[in-house]
Amino acid sequence: MTTIDRARFATGLTYAAFKDQMTRNRDRVEANEARVEIAAEDLEAFRAVNGPIHVLALAEDWCGDVIANLPVLGMIAKESGTLDVRVFLRDQNKDLMQTYLNQGKYESIPVFAFFDDAFNELGVFIERPSTVTEHRAEQRKQIHADHPEFGEYGSSPDALPEAARAQLTAEITKRREADIAWANREVVRSLREIVERSPAAA
Repeated sequence: MTTIDRARFATGLTYAAFKDQMTRNRDRVEANEARVEIAAEDLEAFRAVNGPIHVLALAEDWCGDVIANLPVLGMIAKESGTLDVRVFLRDQNKDLMQTYLNQGKYESIPVFAFFDDAFNELGVFIERPSTVTEHRAEQRKQIHADHPEFGEYGSSPDALPEAARAQLTAEITKRREADIAWANREVVRSLREIVERSPAAA
């Protein structure tokens, strides 16, 4: 297992540098940035930390959960001034990915690993909040119930005709778009829980 220290952490990209090297989806990242709303009490919880908290993020620009959730972290860091974020590309840092496998086997991203100033690990966020995963599953069940032409819930979209597959994707996207503000709040809540467990929390 790779140990994260100050020297390795310093080799990561800043959030701005990660955006600059993106070859796709930067418009979606910045659109979500504009929609992130951090409640005053949440922001105060992040600002109340004594000393910087270093956050190692594993990401790639093709990943939907990165596009959704990295901007939330980026905006918290910008607004609070207490989170020092460095982004590492997953596919160029396989040793880091192996350290933070989801359920010990999946290379899920984003990963946000939080460290105090001595690089003791404080907590890890992987992929998305469990509440969002559960909500999406319920959404998918409802979509399939409302649209029998999409087949049984849990069946592979690859088996659908191309037009139906496109319609299914559009329906999923529409419902997720409607829930973005709620999903962003769930990410903020999850990250705040990690920070508030920190010995550095006031």
